[in-house]
Amino acid sequence: MTAPVNPEWPPPPPYGPAAAPHKRPRRPIALLSAVALVAAAIGGGTAYAFEELAGKNTDAAATSTHMVLPSSRKGDVAAIAAAVSPSVVEITATLGNGTSTGSGVIVTGKGEIVTNNHVVSGADSVKVRTSDGRSYTADVVGTDSSKDLALIRLKGASGLKAASLGDSSGVQVGDPVVAIGSPEGLTGTVTSGIVSALDRDVTVSTDENQQQDPGGDGGWPFQFGGHQFNGDTGSSTTTYKAIQTDASLNPGNSGGALIDAAGRIIGINSAMYSSSSQASSSAAAGSIGLGFAIPADTVKSDLAGLRSGSTG
Repeated sequence: MTAPVNPEWPPPPPYGPAAAPHKRPRRPIALLSAVALVAAAIGGGTAYAFEELAGKNTDAAATSTHMVLPSSRKGDVAAIAAAVSPSVVEITATLGNGTSTGSGVIVTGKGEIVTNNHVVSGADSVKVRTSDGRSYTADVVGTDSSKDLALIRLKGASGLKAASLGDSSGVQVGDPVVAIGSPEGLTGTVTSGIVSALDRDVTVSTDENQQQDPGGDGGWPFQFGGHQFNGDTGSSTTTYKAIQTDASLNPGNSGGALIDAAGRIIGINSAMYSSSSQASSSAAAGSIGLGFAIPADTVKSDLAGLRSGSTG
């Protein structure tokens, strides 16, 4: 016999699917949990992206062997000065006709220092004074007159604080910068400004016999925009691309550091216009906000050659 079809099947609550309402409250909870997880993931990604944009991701700083400013102090001139000043030195070169003063940037703890070729060109001896007052003699390891760069090495030095060479390709016009050097022999002088322009063609002398003016009246002669500044560059010259800045630079800043908001070296200060060279009164001498620096990327690409003792 065939069993009769029960129109009540499935059985009424609480035995059939109609019992589902008792379980439904759990589904929104599970759904909310999933949404919460997705939101957390999105929120975390957004926070990471924001930190990246704001410069607050400190992973690179944590793994760097050089000091990089914490995010909270980026752009703080006092923090930049405190962090980088120990890596900037004063250089005194004894020449056949006197002495000249410039600056340099420590790139290794054992005393390798990058400076301008024209600071040590033709020098009979080189002395260096660090920010804490220690004095060293130095050997010229290599020079490159085509880029106005030189590498010197201190004798008997160790444990020095090396600067961090930055990526100058990321520099933009308007970026804040800090310059540290020894203008007129005033060691550890700090000035600030902005990047005024990029890829400026600066022409300097490659004549090893044409030394920096020992008197320091006009600084190192250079050409820019078809005009000569601080004297005659001579007939043997080279042109390089430079970062222009309005940070105050004066004779003696040559070879010093141009630094970005994170405390990284983005340039080696190399040429500055001093109005005293075209003024009858010494009262008119000084920076007029027209300075140039050799980009850090140029320095990094030239280091191996300088270390090998190559000259150019």
